[in-house]
Formats: sequence, C-alpha cells, structure tokens
Amino acid sequence: MNKKSDIGLIGLAVMGENLALNMERNGFQVSVYNRAEGAEAEVVAHFMEGRGAGKHFLGFTDLQDFVASLERPRKIMMMIRAGKPVDYVIEALLPYLEAGDIVIDGGNSNWEDSERREAQLRSHGIHFVGCGISGGEEGALNGPAIMPGGAKEAWPSIEPIFTKIAAKAEDGTPCCAWIGAGGSGHFVKMVHNGIEYGDMQLIADAYGYLSRVAGKTNEEMAAIFAQWNAGKLSSYLVEISAEILAHRESTGDYLIDKILDAAGQKGTGKWSVINSLEFGQPLGLIATAVYERSLSSTVELRAEAAEAYPRSTERIASFGERETKALEQSLYASKIVSYAQGFALLAEASRSRDWALDLASIARIWRNGCIIRSAFLGDIAAAYEADSALPNLLLAPFFQQEIKEAKADWLRTVASALEHECSVPAFSAALNYFLSLTSRRLPANMVQAQRDYFGAHTFERTDRPRGEFFHENWTGRGSDTSSTTYNV
Repeated sequence: MNKKSDIGLIGLAVMGENLALNMERNGFQVSVYNRAEGAEAEVVAHFMEGRGAGKHFLGFTDLQDFVASLERPRKIMMMIRAGKPVDYVIEALLPYLEAGDIVIDGGNSNWEDSERREAQLRSHGIHFVGCGISGGEEGALNGPAIMPGGAKEAWPSIEPIFTKIAAKAEDGTPCCAWIGAGGSGHFVKMVHNGIEYGDMQLIADAYGYLSRVAGKTNEEMAAIFAQWNAGKLSSYLVEISAEILAHRESTGDYLIDKILDAAGQKGTGKWSVINSLEFGQPLGLIATAVYERSLSSTVELRAEAAEAYPRSTERIASFGERETKALEQSLYASKIVSYAQGFALLAEASRSRDWALDLASIARIWRNGCIIRSAFLGDIAAAYEADSALPNLLLAPFFQQEIKEAKADWLRTVASALEHECSVPAFSAALNYFLSLTSRRLPANMVQAQRDYFGAHTFERTDRPRGEFFHENWTGRGSDTSSTTYNV
C-alpha cells in the first residue's frame, strides 16, 4: 500500500462507498473519512472491516489525519447531503488545506451554491469543483456519468481519476468531460435530473394508458416495454420499467400493483423549472412532471375527487400491434421534446453565464452510466456536432424526420387517451409545446391586446418592424401615456 493516498473521499453512504470502491478497483489508493458522531461513529470501521477489507483504503474519523494522508495537491471529494452540510465540511477542511489543493462536491448541490463556493475557495487559493454524478448505486460502483465544472485548474489533476472511473460509451470513450466554469457542472446535472423527471412521467403516462385504456396485464405490458427497449426507445428507464412490471413478490403477486401511487421528489426537478423561468426557456413537460408528483401525493384528496366525478371505464375493444406501435411513436416523440426543452435551457444558461457549454459533449457524457442514458443521445450529439448553434433540437434534420413520422400517431394517441378519460399529462404537454412551437401565428396577440387594454403595456404590430411599440386608447377615455416596455 502506498504511503499517501491518491484521493480522499468524505461520506460513506451509498454513493460515497460505491465510488470509493470504484476508484480503488481502478488502481487508486483512497483515504475515506466519515464523522465519528452518534449513529455514524462506526461507519468507517464497518467499511474497513467489510467491503473495504484487504484493499487499498486508509480509514479515518479524524479530519486532520485524513487530510494529511493525501498526496499533494490534495484531492478531496465530498459525497454528502447538499446544502449546509457541504458548507460545514468546507469550513472544517480549510484550516488543513493549502494553496493548490482541490475540493470536489459530488452531491446534488444547487449550482448557485457551487458558484459561491468556487469563488470563496478561490480566494484561499484552493480549487473547487462542483461535480454532477449520475448513475445511482450501480453507476457509482461500476461507472457513472460525471459532469465536473468550476476551477479548471483542477482538471489536469482529477481527469486521470474521473475518466478512469466513469462509464464508457459503446465506442469506448469515457462518459466524463470538463463542463465549464462556476456552477456549470451542477447546472448540467440539474437539467439531467429535470429530463429524468420528464422521462419517468412519460413512461408513467404510457403505463397508465396501456393499463386503463388498452386493458393490458402486467405481463403483457412488461413484454411491450421489453420490445420497445430493443428499438429506438432503448434506454435504462424503459429497460427497468419492463423488469418492474414483471416483478412478483414471494406471494406471487405483482409488486407494482401494491405500491402506493404517491411519488416523492428531492428538489432537482423543481430547481430545473425555477431556472427555466429565470432564463426564460419553456420547460413545460418537465414542469408538468414535477407538478404531477405533487398531485400524486394528495392520495386522500384524489380519492374524494374520484368519488365525486366518476369516470368511464370503457376500454379500446381491440388494442393490437398497430396501436402499440402508435404508443411507441408517441412516447418517442414526447421524449424528443423533453430533451429539446432541456438542451434549450442549457444553451440559454450557457449564453447568459458565459459558460461556453459544449452541448454535443454533454449528450455524449449522458450516453452511458447515467439514469437517462438512451440510444438516441448519440443522435443528439450528432445534431449539435453538425450545428453547434442549433436553435432548437426539433429543427435538426434528423429529428425533423423522426417527428414527422411520429406526428399522426402522437396526435391519435393523445386524442384516444383523452376520449377515454385517461390522464396523459406529459404526452399532452409535449404535444402542446410542439404545436405551439410550430405555429406561425399564436393567439398571444389577444394576450398582448388585453395587457395594453388594462395596463397600457403596449404592443408590436405585424405591419411595422420588430422593436417598435404602440399603445391604443381602447375605450376613448384613456390617455396617450403608456407603461414602460420590458420583459422579465
């Protein structure tokens, strides 16, 4: 065992423990630290005597000794709960660090916190990296998608470790690349999670439609999802959905039928929606997914409302291969919209924050290891490689063709679901975004007329150049004074 460790890891919960094992398996000696207070007092000993036994680990419950065990420049990765705990650990570390040392936050931190921490540690000569990591327990152990951003001076020191432990795409390239400055790494991870919310709700919509409208059994639905996973919908989430539908308890009952329909959330989806408002980018599908989780938690209220408003239980008499293909196309088209919205948010944040995000590189990072890994991320990367200034993914030639092929089935499926009183909120949000985006003229002229009528907020005219604003005295009782024109 080496005298000094290559990297230190703080936090031995599920993600931290598995990342440490991943690093060690890939040839790095790792110092691990967990605070020795309360129920956590035995965590390090449990790890060193269990999964870490006989391997290249050094275990510590004293922070100063932990820092002293590391090769310079010291590389310390935190895998702890986001928020104040990160600040507390940084404050505790500072007395033992020196200029050039590197502190990495691998949790799901808010990107604005990462911006603040990067500036704070830079004033001490210390390099801070806010690093998005996706893949869950399995990914952490076998290869996650890694999205580091912050102090680029740190990249030469951490790159050999990160690219070695990251998942590998089919072409062998690591699912890890430098993202950009400030909080960009955690911003990209936040958008990843927002897309994840959208993907999960889209799959839930398809499951609900198959169950309630098509009357399919769990085994039949499992077979359909498995079939989809062999085609253009090939993805981790579709794959596990097939496995979930087929899973039985020891009693022989399907577990999915006994899981309460109340979905939880930890905040990154909500942050994506909040930031979409701040950056002025429509994120309707993901917002719908976030709100559906909130609505799902109102179990008792929904039970009361369902009693008050009985609905039809009519099902499609014959739901065969053609209808299944139409649903597949609808799910595929809706997924394209979800990614289009997410990448539009990334592009706008990049412009506003001067991050110079490489959208093709981000799509390549997500090809494996992460929760939203799917076959068509390669197509997204190719679209941005062909045109890095692409204004919207839906305008890429490849995706134009895919949407045109799916459009009739998409419209038919959503109409069928609504006709049968089956909620498909994510499908509907995706389709409405597409229809609005592709409308040469929207009814927003009525909204702007109303704003000018009651608040003198002015309007532009179709017969005059953009940028000229006008106010109408609609009632004949008003004045020529208009409100200041601006958009938030």
